Amino acid sequence: MSSKSPTIAQTSTGGIPGTNAAAVLDPTKSRTREKLHQTYVSDPKYKKYTQQVEKCLNAFDNVHEWADCIAFLKQLLKTFQSYMQFKEIPYKLIVAKRLAQCLNPALPTGVHQRALDVYTHILSVLGTEGLKRDLPLWSSGLFPFFEYAATSVKPILLTIYDTHYLPLQAGLRPVMKSFILALLPGLEEETGEFFEKVLNLLDRLSGTVSPVFFIQNIWLIMITMSSARGTALNFLSRRLPRLHADEDITQIVGRDIGLMIRAFAAALEDDNLLVRRGALDILLQSMRIDSAAIKRAHSEDTVILMRAATGVVLRRDLSLNRRLYTWLLGPDEKSDNQTVYLRQHALQLLNTTLKDEMFAPSGEYSESRPFKIFISLLDKWEIGSALTDVLVLDALKAIRFLMQRNAEERNEDISMTASTLYEAVEPSILWKQLLAAIMKDLTEDSKTGAIDLTLFLLRSLPMQDDEVRSIHLPVIFAAITEELQRKINNDPSTAAGAVRECLALQEEIFQHIPLESLSRQPGLNAALQTSASSLSSLAFAYAFYGLEFTESNSSSAVLNPLIGVIEHMFCISQALSRSISAQQGGSIELRAALSQVLRVLSGVIHTVDRSCDTTLSLPWKPSEWLYSMLNCLDLEAVSFTLVDQVVSLILSLHGAQKLSPKLSMDKRPVVSRMVKKLFRYLHADLATCHVRAVSLIWSIESTSRPHEVESIIAQSMCSPESRNVYEAHEAFGVLWRLSEDDSLPGVRLKVPLMIVLETLKHDDPSLRRVGETWMRCNLRSYIRVLEPVLRDLLDPSIRRISRVSRVSGKEIRGFVYERSFDQRYVAHLLEILLSVVQFGGQGFSKSARGTFLRRSYDHVLLHRLSLAGIDANTSYLDALIEVLSRFLQSEPKDQDAPVMQPLNTVIQSSAIDLLQTIVARGEIEMLAIEVLEPAVIGKLFLCVHLHRLDIQNKLLRFLHSIISASTSYACNGHSPPEDRSAEGSQESGKRGYTVNSLLTQTIMDGIAIPRNRPVMQHWLDFVLMAVPQFQPALQSVVSPIADCLCRQLRSLLSDALKANQPMANGRYPRVATDAEFIMLLNALERLLVLGLTQKSDANSQEDDTPVQEKPGTESGGILGYVSNVFTTDNASTAVEVVQSHSPGYKSLHDGIRVLLAIWVNMVWYDTTGLRPEADSLSMIYNRTHARCRRVLEHLFRAHPTEVLESVIECWDRDALLRSKGSDQPATGVFGLIDVLIASAQSAVHMICDSISVRISNTSERSRKPANANLSDVVLFNFLEQYFQRLEGPLALQVWGRFIQLAKDLASSRDFKIQVFLALKCLCVLGDKVTQTTAIDDKRIRKDLQETFGKLLDACVTFVGKSTDQPNWMRRTTKESMVTNGRSSPALRGGVSDMKPDEKPDSSTVTLSDNAKPTWGAELPSQITAFIASTAVPELRRFLMDNDKVASACSNIVYYIVSPGIKMKARPLDADVVVVDIFREMIKIPPAMKVWRVAVIDVLYDQRIFNSNSNVATKWKPIIKAVFDGDKTSFPDLLSRVATSPSANIFTNREHEMLLRSLNLRRLALVLFTGEKNHFLTQLPAIQEKLVDILRNVPSPIVQCEVYLCIRVLLCRLAAHSMTSFWPVILTELYRIFEQIIDSIPSDGSEDLQLILSASKCLDLLLTLQTEEFQIHQWIFITDTVDAVFRPDDWSPESMFDQLAEVVGSLPIPEPREPRGIGLSTSTSTSLAFPTHSDRALRKPILRSIRQIDSIRDLFPFFSHVSISSYESVYASSGNIDWEAVEQGVLDDMFDGR
Repeated sequence: MSSKSPTIAQTSTGGIPGTNAAAVLDPTKSRTREKLHQTYVSDPKYKKYTQQVEKCLNAFDNVHEWADCIAFLKQLLKTFQSYMQFKEIPYKLIVAKRLAQCLNPALPTGVHQRALDVYTHILSVLGTEGLKRDLPLWSSGLFPFFEYAATSVKPILLTIYDTHYLPLQAGLRPVMKSFILALLPGLEEETGEFFEKVLNLLDRLSGTVSPVFFIQNIWLIMITMSSARGTALNFLSRRLPRLHADEDITQIVGRDIGLMIRAFAAALEDDNLLVRRGALDILLQSMRIDSAAIKRAHSEDTVILMRAATGVVLRRDLSLNRRLYTWLLGPDEKSDNQTVYLRQHALQLLNTTLKDEMFAPSGEYSESRPFKIFISLLDKWEIGSALTDVLVLDALKAIRFLMQRNAEERNEDISMTASTLYEAVEPSILWKQLLAAIMKDLTEDSKTGAIDLTLFLLRSLPMQDDEVRSIHLPVIFAAITEELQRKINNDPSTAAGAVRECLALQEEIFQHIPLESLSRQPGLNAALQTSASSLSSLAFAYAFYGLEFTESNSSSAVLNPLIGVIEHMFCISQALSRSISAQQGGSIELRAALSQVLRVLSGVIHTVDRSCDTTLSLPWKPSEWLYSMLNCLDLEAVSFTLVDQVVSLILSLHGAQKLSPKLSMDKRPVVSRMVKKLFRYLHADLATCHVRAVSLIWSIESTSRPHEVESIIAQSMCSPESRNVYEAHEAFGVLWRLSEDDSLPGVRLKVPLMIVLETLKHDDPSLRRVGETWMRCNLRSYIRVLEPVLRDLLDPSIRRISRVSRVSGKEIRGFVYERSFDQRYVAHLLEILLSVVQFGGQGFSKSARGTFLRRSYDHVLLHRLSLAGIDANTSYLDALIEVLSRFLQSEPKDQDAPVMQPLNTVIQSSAIDLLQTIVARGEIEMLAIEVLEPAVIGKLFLCVHLHRLDIQNKLLRFLHSIISASTSYACNGHSPPEDRSAEGSQESGKRGYTVNSLLTQTIMDGIAIPRNRPVMQHWLDFVLMAVPQFQPALQSVVSPIADCLCRQLRSLLSDALKANQPMANGRYPRVATDAEFIMLLNALERLLVLGLTQKSDANSQEDDTPVQEKPGTESGGILGYVSNVFTTDNASTAVEVVQSHSPGYKSLHDGIRVLLAIWVNMVWYDTTGLRPEADSLSMIYNRTHARCRRVLEHLFRAHPTEVLESVIECWDRDALLRSKGSDQPATGVFGLIDVLIASAQSAVHMICDSISVRISNTSERSRKPANANLSDVVLFNFLEQYFQRLEGPLALQVWGRFIQLAKDLASSRDFKIQVFLALKCLCVLGDKVTQTTAIDDKRIRKDLQETFGKLLDACVTFVGKSTDQPNWMRRTTKESMVTNGRSSPALRGGVSDMKPDEKPDSSTVTLSDNAKPTWGAELPSQITAFIASTAVPELRRFLMDNDKVASACSNIVYYIVSPGIKMKARPLDADVVVVDIFREMIKIPPAMKVWRVAVIDVLYDQRIFNSNSNVATKWKPIIKAVFDGDKTSFPDLLSRVATSPSANIFTNREHEMLLRSLNLRRLALVLFTGEKNHFLTQLPAIQEKLVDILRNVPSPIVQCEVYLCIRVLLCRLAAHSMTSFWPVILTELYRIFEQIIDSIPSDGSEDLQLILSASKCLDLLLTLQTEEFQIHQWIFITDTVDAVFRPDDWSPESMFDQLAEVVGSLPIPEPREPRGIGLSTSTSTSLAFPTHSDRALRKPILRSIRQIDSIRDLFPFFSHVSISSYESVYASSGNIDWEAVEQGVLDDMFDGR
């Protein structure tokens, strides 16, 4: 290195020009130096001496191998020896640097010896004063060398230390830490040759300063230098005395115990096992846990030590554990004494440390660390037992908190740790603690959370331990039950909060207990065994766990705990029920508590009855308990859940065999109260309770005496109050509807059934309406009613024999009754049957005709049929006709005729009516019809609006007959309407019948008005019968009614969804039954088909078509594609006449929306599983969903294209539907498409056809689109989503049809938006297909390559052209694309937002010459984003051929990337999409040549560093990829850095320096993009260039960048890689700062930036604290405790301390400008010193400073850096904030210059 270094201005700011600033520091030292200098300068020999040394130093430039080094050193020594009269070394800075370089460990020993000879000579010449003056220069080479010195060289070095350094005495204080650090490697091996010498040297070194100061430096070394910890501990183990508890170590180590504790903590956390062991040994020797030092230390310091010490157990090393146990338990060998010692000295600290870390885990360790330590400490019983007592509950609470917090992340480590901890803890200690805490929760107001914790243990951790399940849980279960009983008996109102939680806990515990364990108590120790028999469960539990039991009035003792538990449960439930009854319902808390008790009690009773061998004798009064429960039931406030539990429990107890005395419910009042209560829950508003209530009623019926329940129900239905009668009928209807046929409801509930059927012919219209509604809604099947009637009509007491009567010579066959029977009853039965048959009509006939007798569950009926000679294989209708005909033909005997005939006539009359109703029908005159029709419609309208329900049904039936007659007369025929052809009806209907103007409105109101809901079924029946029958006469009413039905279904759907939400107030919302949904869906289905069908023959065919299996199309070649398999083609052409704006089409679309809503929402997910209403809701949901599916299938078969397009339009408009597509495939729109369309192939064919129709020109179209509101954009989006769901084989089936569409689009000349959409779909489909073996097929591969290539090229070219117009990079969503008079959608179908009256022309968007669109910003930016995210990553998979891939990349770079970069003022600010494209392209090797050029252009752009650092981070992998992929790039960059100054004399020198500095900064950026040690192989070349610049380029602007490069190297290389570079770096830094001390630069000097850059470099070195630098850092800062605790005679020795003195003493100049400089507030506060909040990690102090105007700006840094460095070491334990370090380097690179 040349001595021609940049000259720093000689004028000191604000001082006298040319003054020596060093005079400020030490005037005497300065004067001596000046005097010496003056003496030598005038001496001609000294001048010659200087020239000789310079000549020698220049020879170093020609050194190429180690022999040259020896020659150089010999010559240098010879020169020095020739001029021994001078006590000064010329060019000492460079001499020191060269000597340090000659001590490089890589050089041979001979060179080292020669270098040390020169050192010895120099130090002899300089003497003690000279060495003290230039200590940094000579020590920087000698100190680091001892560690690497060979055995033959070490004695020389030790001699130098001994001879020249030790005489300095107190002068060694600043260098103390580095000197110790240099010597410690000599203590590595005790048997080593130099061990004693070094130990002795260290002792003498300690004597030069105070022993306390010496030891404090060793603590600092242990904290900062991991490699020196072992040797430091070797020293301490010999020099620290063995201390007892009361002896004070502070006299030896100083007052700062915290520093010592942190040193030990660092050693205890070292990775080296021997270091940990040594640290523990010293703790045992000099810092026992009971020592005065630890007692005096701050609590947070002791926690640091304990945390580090306990961490050693995780190493699983016996030697470490043994030492730790001794430290915690004391030196005594007896375990009792050890436990006492632990509790006295260590337990509280250990508990606090682990507990704090459990609840507030440090980011440095895993969250499971404290728990693992706790588990490991359990291995040592003396520690584990005491620690478990104090910590186990807190540990489990902490782990519960972590598990619940991490539930989403599924943290396996925490779960495993929790299980291990639970298994490791002694169960008796754990459950003792839990029991005590639970009892505390119960008896006191304070909450410990023990109940929640126990619940968590039982639910979340495996209970596999038999001891826990068979001993601890039963004891605790019995004890808690007794405590609860005592608490609730004393005051039932306390059944809230803790008691409720406790009951939940009992439920959970009971699931884990084997019954036999609850039947016996575990053994106690001998002392307690004798009294155990006299203890209650609670007292026994206290005794068992050794807890103190304070209660004196304990309950009576029970030998069998199980009996005690059951008795206490009965007592608790009785006390709670009495309290509820007394308070007329009590609080919600009381009722909930009772519910919990009953749940547990039911479980216990059920288990006892199933598993117990002996009968249990209980001291209870069953009747008292029973009546207290029934009294509770009678209250209004009691919820159904509680009713369910009470009734179920009473039934269980009634049937229980193993309990004595037994509970009996044989008394009628008991049964009556239960049945009546349950009947209330069969109300229509409580649909959610129905299923369970019905189940309970049948259970009571089976358990009670025969006919008891039947008579109770009948009694309630005959109540004198009409309101009660209606409710009873309604409730019985629910019971009937939800009962299964095999229960024989018709036989077992015959009396209530007859009461209902009688109402069908009752005089009271209201009652008759109730009966008819019952039949409509609850019947389920006419066979159920017919069976009991038929059974009684076949009564064996009705005995008849055949008789042939002769009349007028003719023989008439008949029957004669053998004897009299109960004719009144038979007549009554037939009247009832007549009313049923008249009511049932065709439904009755169809049911009776389609059901066969053999299917009956009634064996008595089958027996009577066989007696009567009727075959069981016939239908019920046949049997009925046969029985009726027999009654018709039967006569009484002659002698019995006077008595029997009148009633027989009634029986026959009824039989005839029945037969006639089954068989015939009648007609009416036209004139009366014309008068009656308007009157009937008007009357209906009035009834609807006045809410008069009772006559609506008959009026509707009448109206139907009227319309039937009207239309039959209108077409001049007298045959029934069913027999005429539909065409005739159509034509003549148009002529002869006009719809009454009020009819439509009346029907809609009848269906829609809520209070008309009970008769809605009649209205729907009327609509469904009349409208199809009289087509097209009633065609005009179809659409309005269909809309009305849609609204009704929406309303019911909303109610049903609300009912499934949890109810806050316990009230049940109104919800429609499945029957209501189904009847509305039936009606809607028929009306939608009618609305779209104008030919009635098509309608009738559709109507009767059963739901057939969908045709499969999975055959045919590799693609499974056969063009004629589509079942949809013919269907779609058949209904092309449907106009998209016709009312029928609008109704279809609205109907599809409602049906979709039902399809998506009415899917049953039982979230809780505990609610009784779940049964009913699941039935409603499932049946409605199934019916909805059939409706959609029917509509799709009738009108496939219209339905599909409506579904897609709904999907597009509803964000919720779009989101359900992915996460709920079964219920989403795509699931529906799979249900409707046989195969994916058919679905894609239909969608592609719909797209083709829309994108073909208007003139070329074969047909119009079915749905004008639906754009091709939406269809493409749907198709893309649909493709994403397909599996590989299915994707293969649809490939052919889609690729055909894609090819059509790819071949068009102009760009259309559809090209982009097709590209997106192709990427999705291609992704699927390329994963199958089909991609090996050449044709498929070729199609994919060509089509993808063309579509991609079209999109890329379009984006490139669109950059000429409003640029795609500047996103302004307000610019819209207007083409051909309509808004063209950008991507999401903008058509959706169009008003209904607009008629869009769906011609496609093209870039033809005559209609150039003004593209908005959105489409090109979306295309670019898609190319970046999807197309580029898939290039290699789709194009396969490297040339094609490279060509595609080339296009993308040319049209998208290059314009995107060029248009930006700063190249790195290119759009994020451009960066994403680059990041994807770097993964494609064939594209390397294409993108490399673009990136290199960006890198060498002059404006590259004008960006901010955030943008640059995204470019890191891209720049790295260039230099990884192309091996010539790095040498090229280095050659640009080293370019020599131009020979052209006209070149602007300043500009040239600027260019070179930019190239250096580029080098720094490239190095920064690499990983750790990434550019290690290039390090020699980099070093060579940097050294060359430091030597030959004095410009500060260039040298600044050298220090930036060095900072990057420090971040990116392992510290030891730069060993040979240290002498140069240190010398340069030393030179810069020494020159400031000698001569301070003026304000605004260009050298200020260089000083700042060098300061930042040093700041980073101090932050990183690398082991290589620590030995040198004393030169720049005070690195001992003197930084904080300065001695009295302290004077600044380190470079920065001296600078602080110099700069601080400068006069403050007058401000030339309004703003202040120097020590202004803004400057001084701009430096970021670590505050307490961010001290956990070390960060550079100067990271936020970019520029300085005066040397004073650095005064805060110079003055604070020593103390800041010391404090950060103290606080951070060596942790570095790498994020802040790297961000600081980046910010300096990209400073916007």
